[in-house]
Amino acid sequence: MKTRTLGNQGLVVSELGLGCMGMSEFYGDRDEQEAIATIHRALDLGLNFLDTADMYGPFTNEKLVGRAIKDRRDQVILATKFGNVRSEEGGFLGISGKPEYVRQCCDASLKRLGVDVIDLYYQHRVDITVPIEETIGAMAELVQAGKVRYLGMSEAAPATIRRAQAIHPISALQTEYSLWSRDPEDEILPTIRELGIGFVPYSPLGRGFLTGAITSPDDFAPDDFRRRSPRFQGDNFAKNLQLVDQVKAIATEKGVTPGQLALAWLLAQGDDIVPIPGTKRRSYLEENIGATKVILTPEDLSRIDALAPKGIAAGERYPAQNMSALNR
Repeated sequence: MKTRTLGNQGLVVSELGLGCMGMSEFYGDRDEQEAIATIHRALDLGLNFLDTADMYGPFTNEKLVGRAIKDRRDQVILATKFGNVRSEEGGFLGISGKPEYVRQCCDASLKRLGVDVIDLYYQHRVDITVPIEETIGAMAELVQAGKVRYLGMSEAAPATIRRAQAIHPISALQTEYSLWSRDPEDEILPTIRELGIGFVPYSPLGRGFLTGAITSPDDFAPDDFRRRSPRFQGDNFAKNLQLVDQVKAIATEKGVTPGQLALAWLLAQGDDIVPIPGTKRRSYLEENIGATKVILTPEDLSRIDALAPKGIAAGERYPAQNMSALNR
């Protein structure tokens, strides 16, 4: 597994990461034993960049990751997040970037993960009621205290990123980016490249859609959050399947899977990009890692760009009530 550098503060990670969210929530059934085996397999294959958050579970995904890496801490670059406030029962209570909340969340995450330091600590969503300077200032104090090594942000607007960077160097920005979510190319990518910030695309497989394995909304478990996603409903679903069919066609020509093609395309967008496809099964993990061996020619990339231009996906990324928390 090759490595890539995120930001200019020295954060080096495997060129592909592992999103751990679905191991605990949002994507149907859960199997902790298989999830831990998946994390162990990732580490054995040289993938060292693990992504979690306090809200996943809620609070249980960090514990799962902590158990998985207990005897392998030196093999892991560990990223987690704060900012989405949830109750113990799972209710969503809002967003907070208050300095005291930042400190409390960090201490709680360290305890759940069973570690002394978090490698990359993200603000999961921007709290517009708190000046970003105050939130990043509190995060910078965590670095000074030795509890966090590097800072990150997620779904932040260009102007907010600039203000944050003026307080403390930001190593990574995490935002959705894939063949059907190319909005970051307009302003986000130019901004962070100007500032020397790395980019970590989440949902790089379009929440599984770009793998070609999803053919009907009925493929989802009753508690799978994709059932509520606009892109997976009604006419939007049918239109988006057309994109997947075209991705499949090119993948077949290349002798790879649609998911591998989608990830290889992302990796080809720049050495400062480290996708974190999520999976909870070893078989899918190994398929995803296979994308690092896929070589796309300039002609391949041109064909893919033509079939999946910006705005190609039908429907918003999230339900309406969640969209307001993005790009703030």
